[in-house]
Amino acid sequence: MFDDSVPSPCIQVCQVDETDHCIGCLRSVDEIRDWPIMTAEEKQETLARIETRKAKK
Repeated sequence: MFDDSVPSPCIQVCQVDETDHCIGCLRSVDEIRDWPIMTAEEKQETLARIETRKAKK
């Protein structure tokens, strides 16, 4: 069963930059691929990493 309690950060701007992160949601290719099978805790950890990436831009 998939956990859908944490909404995806996808904003429908799907293009990977030179750092291998999506320019829309800032997830890595692996994070995008694994999102549907992540637990809520893993998704929250991913969202925290996204915030760190935003701060570095």
